[in-house]
Order: sequence, then C-alpha cells, then structure tokens
Amino acid sequence: MAEKRKGVFQRFLDFVEKVGNKLPHPVTLFAILAGLVLLLSAALQPLGISVEHPGEEGEMVQINNLLNAEGIQYIFSSMTDNFIGFAPLGVVLVTMLGIGVAERTGLISALLRGFVLSIPNRFITMGLVFAAIMSSVASDAGYVVLPPLGALIFAAVGRHPLAGLAAAFAGVSGGFSANLLLSGTDVLLGELTIAAAAIIDPAYAETMNIAMNWWFIAVSVFLLTFIGTWVTEKIVEPRLGTYKGDGTEEDLEGLTAVEKKGLIFSGVGLGIGLVLTALLVLPPNAPMRGTEGNYMDQIIQSPFMSSLVPIIAILFFIPGLIYGIVTKNIRDDKDVAGQMSDTMAAMGMFIVLSFTAGQFVAYFNETNMGIVLGVYGADFLQSVNLTGIPLILLFILITAFINIFIGSASAKWAMMAPVFIPIMMQLGYSPELTQMAYRVADSSTNIISPLMTYFAIIIAFAQKYDKKMGIGTLVSTMLPYSIFFLISWSIMLVIWMLLGIPLGPGGPLEYNPS
Repeated sequence: MAEKRKGVFQRFLDFVEKVGNKLPHPVTLFAILAGLVLLLSAALQPLGISVEHPGEEGEMVQINNLLNAEGIQYIFSSMTDNFIGFAPLGVVLVTMLGIGVAERTGLISALLRGFVLSIPNRFITMGLVFAAIMSSVASDAGYVVLPPLGALIFAAVGRHPLAGLAAAFAGVSGGFSANLLLSGTDVLLGELTIAAAAIIDPAYAETMNIAMNWWFIAVSVFLLTFIGTWVTEKIVEPRLGTYKGDGTEEDLEGLTAVEKKGLIFSGVGLGIGLVLTALLVLPPNAPMRGTEGNYMDQIIQSPFMSSLVPIIAILFFIPGLIYGIVTKNIRDDKDVAGQMSDTMAAMGMFIVLSFTAGQFVAYFNETNMGIVLGVYGADFLQSVNLTGIPLILLFILITAFINIFIGSASAKWAMMAPVFIPIMMQLGYSPELTQMAYRVADSSTNIISPLMTYFAIIIAFAQKYDKKMGIGTLVSTMLPYSIFFLISWSIMLVIWMLLGIPLGPGGPLEYNPS
C-alpha cells in the first residue's frame, strides 16, 4: 500500500528536525562563529569601514584585524581571561550552588507536589500551570517533576493524563521567562545583556541589574496561567477525548509526614532569611542601601541590587539545607559539600560552552563589529521606517523562528545579544526591552521545538499513555499553547510599551545615553 502523503505541517516538522540535527553542537557552533569573526575582521579591516561611536561624540571607530601580528598576540594572551570573564559564568555557578542544594535535598520536588496536590479539583489545571511556570526558579527541575506529575493528577481525577502532561509542559517550558521570583534565567540572560549594552555605552551598562525585567515577568505569570488553563480545557483536552487507560496507572502519592515537616521548617528558614535581607536594605542607613536620590532610587541604585546573585543563592541554600537536615537527606557537612559538588558536575557542559562562547563574544567586541553593525543596522531600519512596535514584533518573530532550530536560550542570546542590542540602542530602545522581547519569543516556541533539550524526555513520559506518541503528535498537541502564548504575550508587551511602564527596577523601555 502506498505511503500516506504527509501534510504541510508534518513536512515542516521533518524539515526542522533534519536541519536541526545537522547543526553542530553549541560548543562547536561558538568555536565556528569565533573563527568566522577572525576571518571577517581580516577581510573587512582593509576596506576602511568606520562609524562614529554612539557613546563618544566625535570618536571614530573602525574594524580591528585580529589576524595580524597584534591580533594574534591578543588571541593567545586573552584566551584565559575571555573564559573567566564570560559574563554569565561566575554568576550562574554561584546561583546554582544555592539552587542545587534546594533541588538535591528534594525541597523543590516536595514543594511542587505539595502545592499541586493541595488544589481543589476545579482549580487543578490552573494550579498545575501556575506551579509549572513557577518551577523555573529551580532551573530545569520542573521538566522532570511536573509533566509526569500532571499526567498522574489528571488520571487520578478521571481526566486525560496527556492533557495534564501538556499543561505542565506548557507551563514549565512556555512560561520559562515568567516568574514571581528572580531565577537563574534572569542571572544568565541579564549578564549577557549587560555585556552587550557595554559595547555601545559602558556607563549605562554599569547602571543595569539582573532584575531588569522583574515587573513584567511577574505579571506574565498570571497571563500565562490563564492562557495555559484556557487552552488546556477548551482546546487540548477536548481534542484528546476520553482516556480509557490500561489498568497500569500508578497511584498518586502525597507528601509524607517527614516531607511536610521539612517544608514547614524550611519555610520558617526562608522567612527568617527574607527578614534579614530586608533589614540589610530597607531601614535608613542600611548597609546595602544606596545613598543618592529618593527612597526608591536608593533601593534600585544600591549595593543590594548589584548583589542579587549571592542573595538568591543564599535564599535557596538556607531552606534547602534545613529541609535536608529535617528529612535526613543531609546528615553532616560532607553531604552538603557532596550535593554542591554534584550540582557543579551537572554544570560541566555549561562550563565548556562558556569557554568557546567567551572567545566568540570577546573577539566580536575586540573587532568593534558590534558597534559598526549596530550603527549600520540602525540606519537601515530607520531608512525603511521600521521602528517602534512593528520593529519589536519583527524581532520577536525572528527569535521565535530561530528558537525552533537552536533550543538553548543562553546559546542563542550569547549570539544574538551583541548584534541586536546595539542596533536597538541606536534606535532608542533599552537593552532591557530587547531582552524581554527575546524572552517572550524564546519561551513561547520552546514547546514546539524538537531540538529543545527536554523534548525527547517529554515524549518518553507521554508514551506511557500513548505508545504511538512521536514528535509530530507532541508538537501538534503543544502548538495551540505556543500560538496563544506568543500572541497574548506579545500583545501584553505592546500594551506595556504604550503605557510606558518600566519592565523592572531600573528597567526602562527607552535608552537614554548616559
């Protein structure tokens, strides 16, 4: 019998999978990009291309050749510093020391399970999506905990387990850039954004902080929770139909008495930590408070805001430590050191990636290509009258498309930030706004990218309930979430821009040269 002809969408998915599989590993990709930068610097420098530095009136900037004698000396002498100085490296590792303890003691898993299992049946979908969105504070832990838990919960109350899995996956992945709290994502992307802003205006970059998108991502939690709930109950679940099961479904296990005790004590520990943190910044003459401007200025432009990375790490470490002690997952200091060591071991690929990415970013900056490209790119966009909201929406669409082929948010932003942030700054849009537009697009299309790191794991979870589940089936199930997240989130960003609301503390929409 002739093979059934594939539809346009299925052929597109096949194309995405084929192209994506042919892309080199991100580590190799950055090494290739670094090499291309070197070759381009040698090819373009003799052309005498020069522009006026946007941040220094009258100062002309031209492309530097990194393949002449002086450039080759720079390549070798700066290699170690480029690695160590890669913006996200240190801050991500420090943050993960605290988050890793909270995750490996079981605190994060127990907290997520306890929250979801305590919700009344009529609010199960909403609670599951909300918990999945909030799980991004624990980095990738939500991918492993929430989708199978969501499937179990839905099956336990007589609903289709794949709808629960889809709702949780949509929340974890589609809502990765929405949270009421700051997370490792804010640290990772924020440091790359600050480094890219320094290409144009180092003084402005010094005023930026990793909480630059906090207000927007906090409000986004409620938008995506509503959209994710609506899509699940009105589109995805009716399409899946009634689940009959095969009698092998697992019973849903609640929290043990020890886990509940651990959550209570860790909550008390977190509360004490928050109070102590507040005492460091809120009272007059507090040691972590600024000294200039009004009350809010003294908090936003303060040592506290520039110290958020260790503060986040500590606020995760304290409850994680307490939970581990109560549940006997931590018996002595060796267990704590071991959990931290395991966390750092799991970060091995990120460290390797940081080496090649650090070289690419450093070479790109040293050649002055970022400044030149920013000036010419801005001039081109102005010449075709592509500015304002249409420009932001186009950038979101470009990012969403690229995300289908390159799943890593940090890898994409490390490549895109040095190019797009200077262009947007030249047009008067803040790095904070460019980063938020990137996060909207990246998160929204994570759930339909077969190349996203956890996509295969989600398929494995889903095959427990549908043996025929494959890439096309999962993408078709998740596509409504991606479409509605992207549209509604983009609309929210446009409204935010029209209202002129800051994206976070010290996170303006417009760029005003310092």
